[in-house]
Amino acid sequence: MRTYAGHSSAAASNALYRGNLAKGQTGLSVAFDLPTQTGYDPDHPLARGEVGKVGVPISHVGDLAALFDSIPLREMNTSMTINATAMWLLALYQVTAEEQATAAGEDPPAWVRALAGTTQNDIIKEYLSRGTYIFPPAPSLRLITDMIAYTVRELPRWNPTNICSYHLQEAGATPVQELAFALATAIAVLDAVKASGQVPEERFGDVVGRISFFVNAGVRFVEEMCKMRAFVRLWDELTRDRYGVSDPMARRFRYGVQVNSLGLTEVQPENNVQRIVLEMLGVTLSKDARARAVQLPAWNEALGLPRPWDQQWSLRMQQVLAFESDLLEYGDLFTGSAVVEGKVAELVAGAKAELARIEELGGALAAVESGYLKAALVASHAERRRRIEAGEEVVVGLNRFETTEPNPLTADLGTAIQTVDPGVEAAAADAVRRWRENRDADPADRARAQAALARLRADAASGANLMAASLECARAKVTTGEWTQALREEFGEYRAPTGVTGSVGVGGAEPGSALAEVRERVARTSEELGEKLRILVAKPGLDGHSNGAEQVAVRARDAGFEVIYQGIRLTPAQVVAAAVAEDVHLVGISILSGSHMELVPEILEGLREAGAGDVPVIVGGIIPESDAAALRRAGVAKVFTPKDFGLNEIMGELVDVVRRSRELP
Repeated sequence: MRTYAGHSSAAASNALYRGNLAKGQTGLSVAFDLPTQTGYDPDHPLARGEVGKVGVPISHVGDLAALFDSIPLREMNTSMTINATAMWLLALYQVTAEEQATAAGEDPPAWVRALAGTTQNDIIKEYLSRGTYIFPPAPSLRLITDMIAYTVRELPRWNPTNICSYHLQEAGATPVQELAFALATAIAVLDAVKASGQVPEERFGDVVGRISFFVNAGVRFVEEMCKMRAFVRLWDELTRDRYGVSDPMARRFRYGVQVNSLGLTEVQPENNVQRIVLEMLGVTLSKDARARAVQLPAWNEALGLPRPWDQQWSLRMQQVLAFESDLLEYGDLFTGSAVVEGKVAELVAGAKAELARIEELGGALAAVESGYLKAALVASHAERRRRIEAGEEVVVGLNRFETTEPNPLTADLGTAIQTVDPGVEAAAADAVRRWRENRDADPADRARAQAALARLRADAASGANLMAASLECARAKVTTGEWTQALREEFGEYRAPTGVTGSVGVGGAEPGSALAEVRERVARTSEELGEKLRILVAKPGLDGHSNGAEQVAVRARDAGFEVIYQGIRLTPAQVVAAAVAEDVHLVGISILSGSHMELVPEILEGLREAGAGDVPVIVGGIIPESDAAALRRAGVAKVFTPKDFGLNEIMGELVDVVRRSRELP
């Protein structure tokens, strides 16, 4: 039983963890901030506005020691949502455990072998959904392979990779796509481990037995439960037939779940409580396909960062189900159900067909590089948005049953969410600078850090397993940014396909339709201006959750705009340069990490300095109303939040913004 948590600083997050454990939480699920996930120290320019916002900043072994202060790691089961820098965080975790053992007067190797937990470490879904990748696919897969080989030998209770279909559903995946894309990722990983020769054939069952999954549970209860039964069946068949694993325990489909955040609403957020409970039931009712670990979002996640009380509420949901209900006392409730069996068979057949298509493309990595997987997700998400807008898919409070009583939970929005002290970033930046300065002031420490980084680069070039060099970097007080930069120099960086240019739109432009009306207005405005309307859709900062930006880009293209979308992780200067170079009529900024108050004013100032201060700027994201008002005062033309779900209506408002800026009637 976990809640996904971490923010501000290691010390603040440690206090939160100890409080949650005291309330009955039985494991930890660590949220890292975006600089940590993408390999930057807090004082790096790209970390601006992002430090401590969506997780805890971890720059070195001292930070991790503070994060787990008074929490004995040999007794803890820790899930770490970390991918591109997973090897580094596992190295820091192991070294912290060794230091705890030494301080307790116990044997460090014994503590290391007792470590239990999971590193998410699924880089393929990062190219498709979360966007915290760093390196190209091939070296990224090598890092995963090295971690698996190391943990099988040295950390027998650790799950070195956690194949994440969760984020695929958030990016629009259908149940069939979620099954197929996740299993294609697992095949890519297992094939790479086998090809590396680092694990003896007779121990390959240990590799399969340590692969876990992290799955999404949506509100379509029956379909989601059947999806899990399909996962169990497909995984058992795959590991038996493709990899020859004879031990049924090693073939067990081991998964944790976070229930769906995509379906949580900003309007009538109290409805999120029953959504969360239904989604939890979908992965617990069927004993033969039951989750091994559950973590739940909070009711107010669509509003901002949940408070400790909100996280407690989510934990109590699990505890009521486990300890008050009789759910866990019986065998599988659905064995022999013709309805369930039919749906499972349908999902299995669909997933096998999609897996065959991915195999024809050359496997998951090739399907990432070709853009096939990303384009498929963008198209599926666009179709989902179309169904909601058309009322074919009902979201209570959003597109039906919209009348509501005043909500006491959100009466004071200023206190309905957790806020991060704006001084956190400066403190973290100062702290990491002092850490490096203090380390380098000691000649022996400086020499050890330099030697550790030199070994890391050499091992990266030679093909050696990189865990040993990473552990030495951790012990030598190397920082997250230094470790990552050393590997960037060897592996390079990567920009994944956006999926926008290859995706299909929603259609629906029949005469008289909302989209047709917007398209006519775009065409008329373009004619009046003597040029086609151009919009730049941009994602500044490190926030890689690009689903919203992609859907805006696709719908704007369907509406007749010329769309410039360059993907994720742009600096404000790059956004300004693109707006000027493309001579756009409108700049649309998407930020979901909470860094809007730092990055948007910088873009506005940059446009003014570039002589483009008359180009209107709109902003979309999870933005509290107080921040939205401040952005409008700073010059932002419109602010959109999750309650603004009608994309055709949004397109119409974009036309209004352009016409006002060009003084058209």
